[in-house]
Amino acid sequence: MGKYFGTDGFRGEANKDLTFEHAIKIGRFLGWYYGAREGKKAKVVIGKDTRRSSYMFEYALCTGLMAAGADAYIMHVTTTPSVSYITRVDKFDCGIMISASHNPYYDNGIKIVNGNGEKMDEETLLLIEDYIDGKCEVPMAEKDAIGRTVDYVAGRNRYIGYLVSLAKYSFKDVKVGLDVANGAAWSIAKAVFDALGAQTFVMNNNPDGYNINTDCGSTHIEHLQKFVVDNGLDVGFAYDGDADRCLCVDEKGNVVTGDHIIYIYGLYLKEQDKLINNKVVTTVMSNFGLYKALDKVGIEYEQTKVGDKYVYENMVENGHRVGGEQSGHIIFTKYATTGDGILTSLKMMEVMLAKEKPLSVLAAPVEFYPQVLKNVRVKSKPDAQNDPDVQAAVAKVGEELGTTGRILVRESGTEPVIRVMVEAPSEEICEKYVDGVIDVIKAKGHIAE
Repeated sequence: MGKYFGTDGFRGEANKDLTFEHAIKIGRFLGWYYGAREGKKAKVVIGKDTRRSSYMFEYALCTGLMAAGADAYIMHVTTTPSVSYITRVDKFDCGIMISASHNPYYDNGIKIVNGNGEKMDEETLLLIEDYIDGKCEVPMAEKDAIGRTVDYVAGRNRYIGYLVSLAKYSFKDVKVGLDVANGAAWSIAKAVFDALGAQTFVMNNNPDGYNINTDCGSTHIEHLQKFVVDNGLDVGFAYDGDADRCLCVDEKGNVVTGDHIIYIYGLYLKEQDKLINNKVVTTVMSNFGLYKALDKVGIEYEQTKVGDKYVYENMVENGHRVGGEQSGHIIFTKYATTGDGILTSLKMMEVMLAKEKPLSVLAAPVEFYPQVLKNVRVKSKPDAQNDPDVQAAVAKVGEELGTTGRILVRESGTEPVIRVMVEAPSEEICEKYVDGVIDVIKAKGHIAE
């Protein structure tokens, strides 16, 4: 990861960590990089979520792009996956999404995708960072080379049409609950489900610039659980602020996580002989119960580092069809280049209707194992992680757990922290093994004061 851009863009508190000057510079560099340096006028599409600061960053990005000679196409409030889709199908040079995903309203972020709608490569992001830090300059456009803005709400509408076109069944008579998190999906998700004939019940669809993700959406799914039960709904779907993730609630009010979704759709493809390579892709944080369920139905799996970026890279490299994270970032490479919450909910509807089974039955084979995760602040992450005695303690736990659980010790990507996680048949067993490893880390003097 670079100085500013992490695995999911440049993110921080608006006008404190991420400022409008940063946005202007990002726009200027991209306008020049994709345009003037190649002797053409660049075309860049921009979307934003409902945060108050998103308007400021939208105007700042447009200013920078136009000053560098690019045309900025504005999709207005829309989802991250819609920007990826429109960038790819309408052949834009790149796309920009203004969002801090599931973070509170006062944070914001700038996510950049390449012309294929994929997360921007590290090399280009580092060039942007060099420009932000004044290590290089780009020229201003002059006279008729100066760019313009173009209203491109039509792109958002085309994305809605694309999602509707993917449905294989009518949703008539199905009662669906949607928690749109007062975010980017607030007008899109209902339009899709209404068009497919569902009886749509929506909550948290009154964004005011400050209430995005506030006690709602996929990070506060308990409200959708109650909503589904109270209204006698067949299923519920909760999105985050930019709608690139989705968690589900079954008709009984139980949460259906990203791990369940991977299992349900992976098995659905396998039963049709369409699960290419007979594999799904997970991160190392997927629950042990998912792997036990996959083993029972003969589906293989790969594990990546935490982050949908790494899941997607693995899928593209190996040709896999479905993968994602427990948090609800699910990628279907046949249909999208990024996690797409609304697409995920459509795919769950497809399986329910095709199999004529409620979501509770489809998810039942994945029995989550108790999990204990503790963070240990250390002086040096590599020293603690690579200590022979620590490694021996971890190996001993793994050996004792055998096929009944697992231990994972990894470094945080953003803090001076080692995360120790154990999954086992009971929480007591988890606690015992986690504390045992932490005791070794302490005994070896790695704990930070």
